[in-house]
Amino acid sequence: MKTPNIKGNDEKKVRFEPDNIDILADIRANLLEVATDAGIQIIASCGGAGTCGTCKVLVKSGRVESKESNTLTGEEFQQGYRLACQSRILTDLTVYIPVGSRLERAGLTREDRLPQRVDVESSTANPPLRKFFLKLPPPTLDDNASDLTRLLRGLKQEHKLDNVAVDFDVVKKLPLVLREKNWEVTATALTVDVADCDDIRLINIEPGDTREQLYSLAFDIGTTTVSGRLLDLNKKNVVCQKTDFNHQMSYGQDVISRIAYSQKPGGLDKLQQTVVQTVNGLIGELLAESHVTAEDIGHLMVAGNTIMIHLLFGIDPKYLRLSPYVPTASFIPPVKAVELGIKAAGHVCIHSLPLVASYIGADIVSGVLASGMHRRAELTLYVDIGTNGQIVLGSSEWMVTTACSAGPAFEGGGISHGMVATNGAIEDFEIDLKTLEPVITTIGNEKPKGICGSGLIAIVASLFVNGVIGQNGKFNAGIVSPRVRRGSDGMEYVIVQAAETQTGRDIVITEIDIENLMRAKAAMYAGFQTLARSVGVSFQQLDRVIVAGNFGNYIDVNKAITIGLLPDLPRERFIFIGNGSLQGVRLASFSTDAMRDARKVAGMMTNFELSENTDFMNNYVAALFLPHTNSSEFPSVTKTEKRKQQKNTCLPQMKGGTN
Repeated sequence: MKTPNIKGNDEKKVRFEPDNIDILADIRANLLEVATDAGIQIIASCGGAGTCGTCKVLVKSGRVESKESNTLTGEEFQQGYRLACQSRILTDLTVYIPVGSRLERAGLTREDRLPQRVDVESSTANPPLRKFFLKLPPPTLDDNASDLTRLLRGLKQEHKLDNVAVDFDVVKKLPLVLREKNWEVTATALTVDVADCDDIRLINIEPGDTREQLYSLAFDIGTTTVSGRLLDLNKKNVVCQKTDFNHQMSYGQDVISRIAYSQKPGGLDKLQQTVVQTVNGLIGELLAESHVTAEDIGHLMVAGNTIMIHLLFGIDPKYLRLSPYVPTASFIPPVKAVELGIKAAGHVCIHSLPLVASYIGADIVSGVLASGMHRRAELTLYVDIGTNGQIVLGSSEWMVTTACSAGPAFEGGGISHGMVATNGAIEDFEIDLKTLEPVITTIGNEKPKGICGSGLIAIVASLFVNGVIGQNGKFNAGIVSPRVRRGSDGMEYVIVQAAETQTGRDIVITEIDIENLMRAKAAMYAGFQTLARSVGVSFQQLDRVIVAGNFGNYIDVNKAITIGLLPDLPRERFIFIGNGSLQGVRLASFSTDAMRDARKVAGMMTNFELSENTDFMNNYVAALFLPHTNSSEFPSVTKTEKRKQQKNTCLPQMKGGTN
């Protein structure tokens, strides 16, 4: 039982089921925030605004102050269901978190084991963190130089290391450490690439020879998930990898919601502490699995989108969403990890790869670095598909980049039965041509409880090519099937019936869901088009399309092209690199050359702002169809659609219909 003490004059005990976790909370405390403090992750897509209904909980006993919401039915309210974000504690409580409201981590482990579908750039020698073993001559009356002078002299004579800056903490440790092992010591130096020159700092000193213990941590701070790797800098390999949800998801599913939350009193501190809590949890797991101690970690490297980096470092992100959309800094100076609350030794610094613009972050710089795009002459389109879709076009000579707000559909948000990609999420879908009966695949082969992004793409693509929905995303009138019906939000297709789900409710896809996906894919495709046309490039000129991100690993290229998300190109031109951001921070942790390349990549990028771009809006409107209003842009889809329609001529017709 977990019972943290929360200060307050009048505390109430809250029990969360089915975890059976107890926590003490102030009277009138917000139930969602209390759950987060207890380590329970509840989905809150709207960031606590009370508009999405994803944080639905059942109050089994006790009383809360809560308003009725149009996201809850009258029957649900009578049964005791409430929105956690809109509920304040009045008495001791027992609260049940339904399966549909929980962020369950189980399915995330597939990311940790995921094989890359293409090799990324390999690292070179000379990691930024190095250890130097020294056997120093003890002082004598004839040689009575100071301890620090003796140490620096040894580094220069034995290791050709000159012009080294020294942290004050090292100076304080020197007298005892030098003498503990009879003047045999290991000095740890960190190289930081600043303005095209190396700044070498002595950050730690240990008695004896500790060169065998040389480890670093690399993190991708994603909006949905945080992934971390423990790296052995001697062997140049990944010891282990762990992934968890970014606990900030309890304060909003997308970056805009989190920026808004950061402007509330105490909001920025809360978001910073929450993501640090996620990082610390992963560090604990990485160390436990590898049997490495925290004292053996000498360095921490991170990448993430611009908003996530600002929040991790506790920098106000307010102006990132206000014209002219300027980040506080494109290069974050290194800072001691402990100053951010990260559980690391006092000498460990945390570095972020450079940023480019408000919505082009270190994650894209890191991904381009990993892909080797900056070293190759081939014309490449690099895409990271997500809530904030990021796009880079170019080669070793030049790069242009942009970001487009696609919305949360690719992460399962804004969908009536949408969910993040964990166990029980429908990730693939096919349909029988004659009966319209579905065949589904779920993550973990568990009973379905919702639809993740890749599943949503597969469902819409299959419904479209089989004639169940038209180009406008509406269900075709006259289809005879018990699967197609009118629901509370209009026409819908029943994917899984209630008895076969974890939630006890039918899992359906509605016309509103389809429209949300069409808006998301239209934003991405319009971003591709606008960026390409701005530099006079056609899609047919592309040598490669690199799809990055864990989500990208599970996209079926044919289905993504079918709905008009990716350009219709020969399939062999598509390359998948998985979490490119995490790959890039790994390279930078292993190599000072890669660190310099990251700065070079960021400097090569020219950013285009789409928010007020007329061409983007025109391209977006044109892409709001399946696959597009201009069918000539998707010739392979047109052929497939015609072929399936010919096979589908015997499908029974029904009276009535919609649209």
